[in-house]
Amino acid sequence: MASLQLHIISGFIFTLLFIPISYSIPFIVLHGNCSYRGVSKFTKHLSNWSGSKGFCIEVGDGAWDSWIMPLQEQIKIVCDKVKEMKELSQGYNIVGLSQGNLIGRGVLEFCEGGPPIKNFISLGGPHAGTASVPLCGTGVICVLVDSLIRLEIYSDYVQAHLAPSGYLKIPTEIPAYLEGCKFLPKLNNELPTARNSTYKERFCSLENLVLIMFEHDTILIPRETSWFGYYPDGGFIPILPPQQTKLYIEDWIGLKTLDDAGRVKYISVPGQHLQISNANMKKYIVPYLRGQNSTTDTGIGGSSSHRWPLSIWTYIRELVGDTKNWPFLRT
Repeated sequence: MASLQLHIISGFIFTLLFIPISYSIPFIVLHGNCSYRGVSKFTKHLSNWSGSKGFCIEVGDGAWDSWIMPLQEQIKIVCDKVKEMKELSQGYNIVGLSQGNLIGRGVLEFCEGGPPIKNFISLGGPHAGTASVPLCGTGVICVLVDSLIRLEIYSDYVQAHLAPSGYLKIPTEIPAYLEGCKFLPKLNNELPTARNSTYKERFCSLENLVLIMFEHDTILIPRETSWFGYYPDGGFIPILPPQQTKLYIEDWIGLKTLDDAGRVKYISVPGQHLQISNANMKKYIVPYLRGQNSTTDTGIGGSSSHRWPLSIWTYIRELVGDTKNWPFLRT
Protein backbone atom coordinates (compact mmCIF):
# COMPACT_ATOMS: atom_id res chain seq x y z
CA MET A 1 0.00 0.00 0.00
CA ALA A 2 2.79 2.36 0.95
CA SER A 3 4.51 1.61 -2.35
CA LEU A 4 1.33 2.45 -4.28
CA GLN A 5 0.96 5.76 -2.40
CA LEU A 6 4.56 6.65 -3.17
CA HIS A 7 4.02 5.90 -6.87
CA ILE A 8 0.89 8.05 -7.01
CA ILE A 9 2.45 10.97 -5.15
CA SER A 10 5.62 10.87 -7.25
CA GLY A 11 3.57 11.05 -10.43
CA PHE A 12 1.42 13.85 -8.99
CA ILE A 13 4.44 15.96 -8.04
CA PHE A 14 6.17 15.38 -11.40
CA THR A 15 3.04 16.52 -13.23
CA LEU A 16 2.68 19.66 -11.13
CA LEU A 17 6.31 20.62 -11.58
CA PHE A 18 5.97 20.96 -15.33
CA ILE A 19 2.49 22.39 -15.74
CA PRO A 20 2.83 25.91 -17.23
CA ILE A 21 1.10 28.32 -14.89
CA SER A 22 -0.37 31.37 -16.57
CA TYR A 23 -0.60 34.60 -14.66
CA SER A 24 -1.78 38.01 -15.75
CA ILE A 25 -0.26 41.33 -14.76
CA PRO A 26 -2.57 44.36 -14.90
CA PHE A 27 -1.61 47.49 -16.79
CA ILE A 28 -2.36 51.18 -16.64
CA VAL A 29 -2.66 53.63 -19.51
CA LEU A 30 -1.33 57.14 -18.97
CA HIS A 31 -2.42 59.93 -21.27
CA GLY A 32 -3.98 62.53 -18.98
CA ASN A 33 -7.50 62.51 -20.37
CA CYS A 34 -9.35 59.21 -19.93
CA SER A 35 -12.65 60.80 -20.89
CA TYR A 36 -11.40 61.07 -24.47
CA ARG A 37 -13.15 58.27 -26.34
CA GLY A 38 -10.05 57.23 -28.25
CA VAL A 39 -8.10 56.58 -25.03
CA SER A 40 -10.85 54.54 -23.39
CA LYS A 41 -11.28 52.49 -26.56
CA PHE A 42 -7.51 51.96 -26.78
CA THR A 43 -7.45 50.69 -23.18
CA LYS A 44 -10.38 48.35 -23.79
CA HIS A 45 -8.81 46.89 -26.93
CA LEU A 46 -5.52 46.16 -25.18
CA SER A 47 -7.33 44.53 -22.27
CA ASN A 48 -9.42 42.33 -24.56
CA TRP A 49 -6.48 41.28 -26.74
CA SER A 50 -4.05 40.62 -23.90
CA GLY A 51 -6.43 39.13 -21.36
CA SER A 52 -4.99 41.47 -18.74
CA LYS A 53 -6.99 43.98 -16.73
CA GLY A 54 -6.35 47.53 -17.91
CA PHE A 55 -6.98 50.84 -16.16
CA CYS A 56 -6.83 54.33 -17.62
CA ILE A 57 -5.57 56.66 -14.90
CA GLU A 58 -7.12 60.11 -15.00
CA VAL A 59 -5.02 63.09 -13.96
CA GLY A 60 -7.06 65.82 -12.30
CA ASP A 61 -9.79 67.18 -14.55
CA GLY A 62 -8.43 65.67 -17.74
CA ALA A 63 -7.38 67.87 -20.65
CA TRP A 64 -7.29 71.12 -18.69
CA ASP A 65 -4.99 69.85 -15.95
CA SER A 66 -2.95 67.89 -18.47
CA TRP A 67 -1.89 71.21 -20.01
CA ILE A 68 -1.62 73.58 -17.07
CA MET A 69 -0.78 71.42 -14.04
CA PRO A 70 2.98 71.02 -13.43
CA LEU A 71 4.15 67.52 -14.24
CA GLN A 72 5.47 66.99 -10.72
CA GLU A 73 1.93 67.43 -9.40
CA GLN A 74 0.50 65.13 -12.07
CA ILE A 75 3.01 62.47 -11.07
CA LYS A 76 2.04 62.75 -7.41
CA ILE A 77 -1.61 62.21 -8.31
CA VAL A 78 -0.80 59.05 -10.28
CA CYS A 79 1.65 57.85 -7.61
CA ASP A 80 -1.04 58.11 -4.93
CA LYS A 81 -3.59 56.34 -7.13
CA VAL A 82 -1.40 53.36 -8.02
CA LYS A 83 -0.47 52.87 -4.36
CA GLU A 84 -4.15 52.76 -3.44
CA MET A 85 -5.14 50.26 -6.15
CA LYS A 86 -5.12 46.75 -4.71
CA GLU A 87 -5.18 45.33 -8.24
CA LEU A 88 -1.65 46.69 -8.80
CA SER A 89 -0.12 45.67 -5.47
CA GLN A 90 1.87 42.75 -6.94
CA GLY A 91 3.17 44.74 -9.90
CA TYR A 92 1.90 46.21 -13.13
CA ASN A 93 2.82 47.39 -16.62
CA ILE A 94 2.61 50.93 -17.99
CA VAL A 95 1.42 51.98 -21.43
CA GLY A 96 2.24 55.63 -21.98
CA LEU A 97 0.76 57.91 -24.63
CA SER A 98 2.67 61.07 -25.58
CA GLN A 99 3.13 63.29 -22.50
CA GLY A 100 1.77 60.44 -20.39
CA ASN A 101 5.10 58.70 -20.86
CA LEU A 102 6.87 61.34 -18.80
CA ILE A 103 4.27 60.97 -16.06
CA GLY A 104 4.85 57.22 -16.16
CA ARG A 105 8.60 57.62 -15.95
CA GLY A 106 8.12 60.05 -13.07
CA VAL A 107 6.12 57.39 -11.24
CA LEU A 108 8.85 54.85 -11.99
CA GLU A 109 11.70 57.08 -10.81
CA PHE A 110 10.13 59.27 -8.11
CA CYS A 111 7.21 57.37 -6.54
CA GLU A 112 8.20 56.15 -3.08
CA GLY A 113 6.62 52.93 -1.87
CA GLY A 114 4.72 52.18 -5.07
CA PRO A 115 4.17 48.69 -6.49
CA PRO A 116 6.82 47.38 -8.92
CA ILE A 117 6.60 48.28 -12.61
CA LYS A 118 7.42 45.38 -14.91
CA ASN A 119 7.21 46.55 -18.53
CA PHE A 120 7.02 50.10 -19.86
CA ILE A 121 5.52 50.51 -23.34
CA SER A 122 5.95 54.03 -24.69
CA LEU A 123 4.05 55.43 -27.67
CA GLY A 124 5.33 58.76 -28.96
CA GLY A 125 6.95 59.88 -25.74
CA PRO A 126 9.07 63.08 -25.62
CA HIS A 127 11.72 61.30 -23.51
CA ALA A 128 14.64 63.51 -24.52
CA GLY A 129 12.48 66.62 -24.67
CA THR A 130 10.93 68.51 -27.56
CA ALA A 131 12.12 71.66 -29.31
CA SER A 132 8.57 72.94 -29.78
CA VAL A 133 5.51 73.01 -27.54
CA PRO A 134 3.15 70.26 -28.79
CA LEU A 135 0.27 71.48 -30.96
CA CYS A 136 -2.61 72.60 -28.80
CA GLY A 137 -5.25 73.76 -31.28
CA THR A 138 -7.99 76.28 -30.59
CA GLY A 139 -10.22 76.94 -27.64
CA VAL A 140 -9.95 78.51 -24.20
CA ILE A 141 -7.11 76.26 -23.02
CA CYS A 142 -5.04 76.97 -26.09
CA VAL A 143 -5.49 80.72 -25.82
CA LEU A 144 -3.97 80.47 -22.35
CA VAL A 145 -1.21 78.19 -23.61
CA ASP A 146 -0.30 80.56 -26.44
CA SER A 147 -0.16 83.47 -24.01
CA LEU A 148 2.22 81.58 -21.73
CA ILE A 149 4.45 80.57 -24.64
CA ARG A 150 4.95 84.24 -25.48
CA LEU A 151 6.51 84.70 -22.05
CA GLU A 152 9.96 83.40 -21.11
CA ILE A 153 9.51 79.60 -21.32
CA TYR A 154 12.00 78.86 -18.55
CA SER A 155 10.64 81.45 -16.13
CA ASP A 156 9.24 80.26 -12.82
CA TYR A 157 5.77 81.46 -13.78
CA VAL A 158 5.57 79.55 -17.07
CA GLN A 159 7.12 76.45 -15.55
CA ALA A 160 4.40 76.49 -12.87
CA HIS A 161 1.49 77.05 -15.27
CA LEU A 162 2.29 75.14 -18.48
CA ALA A 163 3.01 71.42 -18.25
CA PRO A 164 4.86 71.05 -21.62
CA SER A 165 7.31 73.76 -20.54
CA GLY A 166 8.70 71.12 -18.19
CA TYR A 167 10.11 69.17 -21.11
CA LEU A 168 10.72 71.90 -23.69
CA LYS A 169 14.42 71.67 -24.52
CA ILE A 170 15.78 74.31 -26.90
CA PRO A 171 19.19 73.06 -28.14
CA THR A 172 20.56 76.60 -28.46
CA GLU A 173 19.51 77.51 -24.90
CA ILE A 174 20.92 74.63 -22.87
CA PRO A 175 22.26 76.74 -19.95
CA ALA A 176 18.83 78.37 -19.53
CA TYR A 177 17.18 74.97 -19.84
CA LEU A 178 19.33 73.36 -17.17
CA GLU A 179 18.85 76.31 -14.84
CA GLY A 180 15.17 77.05 -15.36
CA CYS A 181 13.41 73.89 -16.57
CA LYS A 182 11.90 72.26 -13.50
CA PHE A 183 11.13 68.76 -14.71
CA LEU A 184 13.05 67.04 -17.52
CA PRO A 185 16.59 67.79 -16.29
CA LYS A 186 15.67 66.02 -13.04
CA LEU A 187 13.88 63.12 -14.75
CA ASN A 188 16.81 62.48 -17.11
CA ASN A 189 19.51 63.02 -14.46
CA GLU A 190 21.01 65.80 -16.59
CA LEU A 191 22.20 68.04 -13.75
CA PRO A 192 25.88 67.17 -13.13
CA THR A 193 25.75 68.14 -9.46
CA ALA A 194 22.42 66.50 -8.70
CA ARG A 195 22.46 63.09 -10.37
CA ASN A 196 20.45 60.61 -8.35
CA SER A 197 21.51 56.96 -8.38
CA THR A 198 18.07 55.89 -7.11
CA TYR A 199 16.39 57.17 -10.28
CA LYS A 200 18.83 55.14 -12.36
CA GLU A 201 18.37 52.06 -10.21
CA ARG A 202 14.60 52.20 -10.55
CA PHE A 203 14.78 52.77 -14.30
CA CYS A 204 17.09 49.77 -14.66
CA SER A 205 14.61 47.58 -12.79
CA LEU A 206 12.34 47.41 -15.85
CA GLU A 207 12.04 44.02 -17.49
CA ASN A 208 11.37 45.62 -20.87
CA LEU A 209 11.30 49.16 -22.24
CA VAL A 210 9.41 49.36 -25.52
CA LEU A 211 9.95 52.64 -27.39
CA ILE A 212 7.56 53.22 -30.29
CA MET A 213 8.28 56.09 -32.68
CA PHE A 214 5.84 57.30 -35.34
CA GLU A 215 7.55 57.80 -38.69
CA HIS A 216 5.45 60.82 -39.70
CA ASP A 217 5.21 62.43 -36.27
CA THR A 218 5.08 66.24 -36.58
CA ILE A 219 4.05 66.87 -32.97
CA LEU A 220 7.33 65.85 -31.36
CA ILE A 221 10.37 67.79 -32.57
CA PRO A 222 12.36 65.75 -33.38
CA ARG A 223 10.36 62.53 -33.57
CA GLU A 224 13.50 60.60 -32.56
CA THR A 225 12.92 61.85 -29.01
CA SER A 226 10.54 58.87 -28.79
CA TRP A 227 13.71 56.73 -28.77
CA PHE A 228 15.71 59.18 -26.56
CA GLY A 229 17.37 60.60 -29.68
CA TYR A 230 17.83 64.38 -29.85
CA TYR A 231 19.78 67.35 -31.15
CA PRO A 232 23.32 68.04 -29.93
CA ASP A 233 23.78 70.84 -27.42
CA GLY A 234 24.12 74.13 -29.27
CA GLY A 235 22.42 73.34 -32.58
CA PHE A 236 19.60 71.71 -34.50
CA ILE A 237 21.76 69.47 -36.67
CA PRO A 238 22.37 66.63 -36.81
CA ILE A 239 19.71 64.60 -35.04
CA LEU A 240 21.60 62.19 -32.82
CA PRO A 241 20.43 58.60 -32.40
CA PRO A 242 20.03 57.65 -28.75
CA GLN A 243 23.34 55.77 -28.66
CA GLN A 244 25.24 58.96 -29.53
CA THR A 245 23.70 61.18 -26.85
CA LYS A 246 25.44 62.01 -23.58
CA LEU A 247 22.46 60.61 -21.68
CA TYR A 248 23.16 57.21 -23.23
CA ILE A 249 26.96 57.25 -23.39
CA GLU A 250 27.35 58.37 -19.76
CA ASP A 251 24.33 56.26 -18.77
CA TRP A 252 22.66 58.95 -16.67
CA ILE A 253 19.42 57.04 -16.13
CA GLY A 254 20.44 53.51 -17.09
CA LEU A 255 19.26 53.46 -20.70
CA LYS A 256 22.57 52.01 -21.86
CA THR A 257 22.49 49.42 -19.09
CA LEU A 258 19.03 48.30 -20.15
CA ASP A 259 20.00 48.31 -23.81
CA ASP A 260 23.15 46.28 -23.22
CA ALA A 261 20.99 43.72 -21.43
CA GLY A 262 18.69 43.48 -24.47
CA ARG A 263 15.74 44.97 -22.63
CA VAL A 264 15.15 48.03 -24.86
CA LYS A 265 13.05 47.60 -28.01
CA TYR A 266 13.30 50.40 -30.59
CA ILE A 267 10.23 50.21 -32.80
CA SER A 268 9.21 52.44 -35.72
CA VAL A 269 5.67 52.38 -37.09
CA PRO A 270 4.04 54.36 -39.92
CA GLY A 271 1.62 57.15 -39.14
CA GLN A 272 1.25 60.50 -37.44
CA HIS A 273 1.55 61.05 -33.70
CA LEU A 274 -0.22 58.21 -31.81
CA GLN A 275 -1.83 56.87 -35.00
CA ILE A 276 -1.15 53.19 -34.53
CA SER A 277 -3.02 50.43 -36.31
CA ASN A 278 -4.74 47.54 -34.56
CA ALA A 279 -2.28 45.17 -36.22
CA ASN A 280 0.73 47.03 -34.79
CA MET A 281 -0.90 47.27 -31.37
CA LYS A 282 -1.24 43.48 -31.37
CA LYS A 283 2.29 43.02 -32.70
CA TYR A 284 4.26 45.47 -30.57
CA ILE A 285 2.22 46.13 -27.40
CA VAL A 286 0.06 43.13 -26.55
CA PRO A 287 2.94 40.61 -26.14
CA TYR A 288 4.24 42.66 -23.19
CA LEU A 289 0.82 42.77 -21.54
CA ARG A 290 -0.29 39.20 -22.10
CA GLY A 291 -0.24 36.72 -19.21
CA GLN A 292 3.10 34.95 -19.09
CA ASN A 293 3.67 31.21 -18.79
CA SER A 294 6.17 29.78 -16.37
CA THR A 295 7.17 26.30 -15.32
CA THR A 296 7.30 26.30 -11.55
CA ASP A 297 10.32 24.75 -9.85
CA THR A 298 10.25 23.68 -6.21
CA GLY A 299 13.97 24.28 -5.85
CA ILE A 300 14.78 20.56 -5.67
CA GLY A 301 18.01 19.95 -7.51
CA GLY A 302 18.29 23.57 -8.59
CA SER A 303 18.63 27.16 -7.44
CA SER A 304 15.12 28.40 -8.20
CA SER A 305 13.52 30.51 -5.50
CA HIS A 306 9.99 29.46 -6.44
CA ARG A 307 8.05 27.69 -3.67
CA TRP A 308 4.82 25.78 -3.84
CA PRO A 309 1.88 27.41 -2.06
CA LEU A 310 1.11 25.91 1.35
CA SER A 311 -2.26 24.61 0.11
CA ILE A 312 -0.56 22.30 -2.41
CA TRP A 313 1.82 20.93 0.19
CA THR A 314 -1.06 20.41 2.60
CA TYR A 315 -2.92 18.43 -0.05
CA ILE A 316 0.13 16.22 -0.64
CA ARG A 317 0.59 15.68 3.07
CA GLU A 318 -3.01 14.61 3.41
CA LEU A 319 -2.44 11.99 0.71
CA VAL A 320 0.81 10.76 2.21
CA GLY A 321 0.09 10.99 5.89
CA ASP A 322 3.08 11.38 8.19
CA THR A 323 5.94 13.19 6.36
CA LYS A 324 8.61 12.98 9.04
CA ASN A 325 10.69 10.68 6.89
CA TRP A 326 10.02 12.64 3.65
CA PRO A 327 12.32 15.69 4.03
CA PHE A 328 11.85 16.87 0.43
CA LEU A 329 8.15 17.51 1.17
CA ARG A 330 8.86 19.87 4.03
CA THR A 331 8.50 23.64 3.53
